[in-house]
Amino acid sequence: MRSPTFCLYISCLAALVSGAPASSAPAASSVLSSPAASSAPGASSTSSAAEATATVPYASTDPNYPMWGADETDPEPIRGSYGAPLMGPSNIPVAQQNPDLLAPPTSDHGSVSNAKWPFAMSHNRLQTGGWARQQNIGVMPIATSMASVNMRLEAGAIRELHWHKTSEWAYVLSGSTQITAVDADGRNFLATVGPGDLWFFPPGIPHSLQATNDSTEGSEFILVFDDGAFSEDSTFLLTDWLSHVPAEVIQKNFKASADAFSHIPAQELYIFPSTPPPSDAVAPTDPQGTVPDPYSFALSKVNATKLSGGSVKIVDSTTFKVSTTIAAAEVTVEPGAIRELHWHPTMDEWSFFLEGQGRVTVFASQGNARTFNYQAGDIGFVPTAMGHYVENTGNTTLKFLEIFNTDRFQDISLNQWLALTPPDLVKAHLDLSDETLASLSKTKPVVMG
Repeated sequence: MRSPTFCLYISCLAALVSGAPASSAPAASSVLSSPAASSAPGASSTSSAAEATATVPYASTDPNYPMWGADETDPEPIRGSYGAPLMGPSNIPVAQQNPDLLAPPTSDHGSVSNAKWPFAMSHNRLQTGGWARQQNIGVMPIATSMASVNMRLEAGAIRELHWHKTSEWAYVLSGSTQITAVDADGRNFLATVGPGDLWFFPPGIPHSLQATNDSTEGSEFILVFDDGAFSEDSTFLLTDWLSHVPAEVIQKNFKASADAFSHIPAQELYIFPSTPPPSDAVAPTDPQGTVPDPYSFALSKVNATKLSGGSVKIVDSTTFKVSTTIAAAEVTVEPGAIRELHWHPTMDEWSFFLEGQGRVTVFASQGNARTFNYQAGDIGFVPTAMGHYVENTGNTTLKFLEIFNTDRFQDISLNQWLALTPPDLVKAHLDLSDETLASLSKTKPVVMG
């Protein structure tokens, strides 16, 4: 029995051979037009747009929803008439979470490198006082420009004084963390950073992290570094350095007696327990003054921009001045809504899913496209200029971070691009109706409900 897709192809081919005019394409889905756009003044006139004639069959309009939800007990690699039941063993929990890998949409094609990494798959470094696990090109080769660490500190625990070759950007997931730093001009900084807030340290700036006792559980946060090859194990640590310097050199450097530095740990501490810092802690008096631009940013206090399908907060060097190598967006998408079809012109996107579940199709040009499913705790990655969207496939709010290795946030909206392009050109490509053309949004919808 011939499939509906085959029959559609034959009917389109017959129309081309007979010279019959192409039929109008169906109106776009409601999620591709902004309610405000259809009534906005100054919509493009489309009455003079030329009729388009297809030279290839039309793409299928058949639905390509995920084939099952997380509660599916017997996921199978079957989509419609394609595929066949599994005969061998299967990792059911993994298959449940990745329906679009086991039974991909028919719109997927070709090859795209793996763009998903769950932190749950990362090796965890357990310490007295906390833990840390990382993601870099060792586990996610596509993510060449950024790496990350998920770190947990018990109340009072310290991530010891250290510095990196790369910059460090952080988003606090839970609890509060006191941060300290000193810049190259000897100016110091101290702040307490809470849930939903950020910090940023430029390359080479020495700093420390300590969980407060604002929460009895301590704190947890995500760190992002602007180099995909970064390893948390190659950090420059205070104790590691001093334990490898001859004792007499240390005495000369600090003009100290032999006993003064006799308790240097013989190996790095990395994370270790300590007494929580006081809630009213201040930095030591500094004759050079404090840093001119703070290393922390209260993103939690920024009002989100409300959109038809969710919300967005954007932070980059225009608002968080010291953050010159990392820009970010905190996005929410309501059930059934999408972060619109878009791309980022000059920067890779590293994403982290905070709540809910969703899916992303990455378009890599030349017919290559692949769909990935994400849950809370997962990392995503989209290379520069590759088209994509983020769809909420669950029943609760989807919340995630978009992070970029740049000083300014930028994206290109497909909806806006088409709305601001001469309508006859758009119609020649897509054979859209005048009504659909007029409904395209001249402002970025960003998240569409």
